Amino acid sequence: MRLISRRLLTFIAAAGLTAAPALVSARPAQAQSTASLSGTATGSSGQAMANATIQLRNLATGQLTGTTTASATGTFSFSGLQAGQYTVEILNASGAVVGTSAAISVAAGAAVTGVGVSATALAGAVAAGGAAAAGAAGLSTAVIVGTAAAAAGIVTAVAVASNASPSR
Repeated sequence: MRLISRRLLTFIAAAGLTAAPALVSARPAQAQSTASLSGTATGSSGQAMANATIQLRNLATGQLTGTTTASATGTFSFSGLQAGQYTVEILNASGAVVGTSAAISVAAGAAVTGVGVSATALAGAVAAGGAAAAGAAGLSTAVIVGTAAAAAGIVTAVAVASNASPSR
């Protein structure tokens, strides 16, 4: 009887030691601390930019983080964002940037709301006038991103070649 008790205790102790590391290392899954951003896109006279294409750009990298379509009332939203500095861009039907927001700071886990982005009168003229007007006005994604980045305190440099051809 005593031998059975010892074997049973040995088995229980061994089972407990084997399971202990699993219990010690078991941790609850950490929640993702991603953020969201939402706002409204408007035209130069304040009208909602219904169904406009909206882009979100990371100012630190210059890369697009997301693209969405504004609702019939001009509202848009982005989710799953990492902390950082962003700018929101409105595109016209041909894909040219016609408006951009100020730099937006997004903290981890934050829900940034009320972001406003507006198409400018100059951008509207560029959109109406086509590529020649875009070149004359000098409105480009690089300039928009550079301006928004500078407002956020991020140093940028933009090189422009006046003799560059679109086919090169």
